[in-house]
Amino acid sequence: MKLSAQEEYGLRCLVQVAIAADAEPVQITEVAEREGLSPEYAAKLLRVLRKGGLVTSVRGAGGGYRLARPAAEITVSEAIEVLDGHLFNDGFCDNHTGRGAVCVHSSACSIRGLWKWIGLALERVLEQITIADLAHGEVAIAAQLRDAARPPFRAPADSAEPARSSR
Repeated sequence: MKLSAQEEYGLRCLVQVAIAADAEPVQITEVAEREGLSPEYAAKLLRVLRKGGLVTSVRGAGGGYRLARPAAEITVSEAIEVLDGHLFNDGFCDNHTGRGAVCVHSSACSIRGLWKWIGLALERVLEQITIADLAHGEVAIAAQLRDAARPPFRAPADSAEPARSSR
């Protein structure tokens, strides 16, 4: 799995705004400097986050950006959705058709099932981590991840799923 640059840096910008939540609005130049980004790129990312409803902008000399809601109410999943969409979307397989116009496994594909399961598991984890957790650092996240990393579901015993062999 790869995060896009927009997702990675957008999350970083959002965390910088969260860290300064009780202070004056954070200016683009501050966010850019703290994250090693150009002011133009930080401005673009903050604009995307504003359009997605995660931050608000304050105009004027003391202006900048603030979170639209408390950091504890904004999940990483929501931020990634705003920044670049789902990590694994339903059209994923349409991009990997080989030489054909459609995938040769369009009716039955064990790999598609794998990606869907991984996507659900990842989504479950990211829905439990908030921007407040990220703002508090790695130790806070580690505690959240211990419980969040469990698989999102198990196939019922009577399902058509093949049994796993025990070697």
